[in-house]
Amino acid sequence: MEKKMENNQVQETDRRTFLKGGSALSLGAAATFSAPSDVSAQSETKAGKKDLSEKIDLFCHVMPQKYKEALLKKASRPSYYLDNTRGLPALSDLDIRFKAMDKYAGYRQVLSLGAPPVELVLSPKDAVDLSRMANDEMAELVNKYPDRFVAALAGLPMNDVDASMREIERTMKGLNFKGVQICSSVNRKPLDRPEFLAIYEKLSEYDMPLFLHPVRDRDVPDYPDEKLAKYSVYIQFGWPYETTMAMSRLVLSGIMEKYPNLKVVVHHCGAMLPFFAKRAALGVPEPGGVMNLTRPPLEYYKKFYGDTVLGGNTPALMCGYAFFGADHMVFGSDYPYPGGVARADFALGEVIKSVEDMNISDEEKVKIFSKNARQLLKLS
Repeated sequence: MEKKMENNQVQETDRRTFLKGGSALSLGAAATFSAPSDVSAQSETKAGKKDLSEKIDLFCHVMPQKYKEALLKKASRPSYYLDNTRGLPALSDLDIRFKAMDKYAGYRQVLSLGAPPVELVLSPKDAVDLSRMANDEMAELVNKYPDRFVAALAGLPMNDVDASMREIERTMKGLNFKGVQICSSVNRKPLDRPEFLAIYEKLSEYDMPLFLHPVRDRDVPDYPDEKLAKYSVYIQFGWPYETTMAMSRLVLSGIMEKYPNLKVVVHHCGAMLPFFAKRAALGVPEPGGVMNLTRPPLEYYKKFYGDTVLGGNTPALMCGYAFFGADHMVFGSDYPYPGGVARADFALGEVIKSVEDMNISDEEKVKIFSKNARQLLKLS
């Protein structure tokens, strides 16, 4: 009991430090971490459980305090994402996050940065500096709270590809990161541009996954004769469209064939793809377009991993299951975005329940909740 109280005091001190932006890592510093031995032992005990109580949330987001303050100060253009960041304290407040997490047994998170992507609102230099800052802070969180956070995904300054390559190396080798997160386009450039190929090659070498998050702001109009999007449909339907387009460019350009070891996790259970799978199978290239693929495109689409971020919609998950199968589905909640300030923890519970209610075997639910995540991220 005394040991548990001592550990709680350590974590409470660390939490207050994080909330004040008091990271122990300076900008760009090399990281060496240690975690309390009793916390590590507790994590190993939890990690050993293979029943439905273990839930590894692969797609949830954080905004470390020092990084958040620098981002809001240096952002060079307005963005929906910046407005949303200001209104979601759970992105940075660990007390709010931990209280939500405590409601669900065996629940832990893989940390990735919340929006906006740095390249959208920062100069290349600032994007490089702030990506390093954010990754250092996420690494510190994972090492301080291993019973809460099992791993982190690197944020990359995609408006500087050379710097992104260096950051992949730094975070994989020095910070023990388990993958990277990028968005469905890079300042409106498609992901099959030759300048991005080195990133896919590097991730294939490391055998670490790429997490693909949609991006579309209100300055991308719904119709060409308008200046701004209206009614927030660019979020509700524009984001799944952007994800679907990004997947298609990776497949039809031949990238998924060129890098057969590349593993890509996509938001919203593959977006439009599972529902329109037959339509995708019937697609033909435009006149003059050539798809130099050795197998049908649908076989490459099935290589993606779809998460469970569908708002707690079990029938939609079953559609995703029919396309991907249990081996290519992973548990994700998008915490703390769904539900907003008042309902983020409730929305998390709805996503958990939607998986529990799937008409599949318990063995397949274990794969979705944790086993597939452990394999993808190479967790012990």
